[in-house]
Amino acid sequence: MKKGIILTLVITLAFLAIGCGANGSEQTTVPQSNQLEGSLEDILAAIYEKADVESSFAEYIETGLQTVDITADRSEFYFGTDVTFEEAIASEPIMSPSAYLLSLVRVSEEADIEAIMEDIRENVDPMRWICVGVDPDNIVVDHIGNVIILIMSDQEKDTLHQAFESLA
Repeated sequence: MKKGIILTLVITLAFLAIGCGANGSEQTTVPQSNQLEGSLEDILAAIYEKADVESSFAEYIETGLQTVDITADRSEFYFGTDVTFEEAIASEPIMSPSAYLLSLVRVSEEADIEAIMEDIRENVDPMRWICVGVDPDNIVVDHIGNVIILIMSDQEKDTLHQAFESLA
């Protein structure tokens, strides 16, 4: 009787091992990290379009902000450090009555994006506007693929960050 039960258990376990082993031989693919397509200006426009911001800020986007190209020699001014990038833009106030900055940076696909983001986090100046600044807790540095976003805003950082994340 014991031999029969043991034999049945051994056979059952053998079938289970064979069945589970077959699944392990199937080819699995690891999803590649998302890459944002299009120009940085197009990505910025999509963020502003998707962001569920208050009407006063939506008007500010239309009338109070400008988009500027960031050159390599201006990297430290915007990021607090020299960042090597392929292209970068900043959306910032035409006049600086408020502390606000949204920057997009495209780095090479081979770049150590985590190290670049950490460098920006550690060095960006929340008081870069001299007379006004943002709370350091209201600075967002994130990425999708090889595009890094830097948001410095006391009011709309979460909404803008969510809009950026929705592009993935």
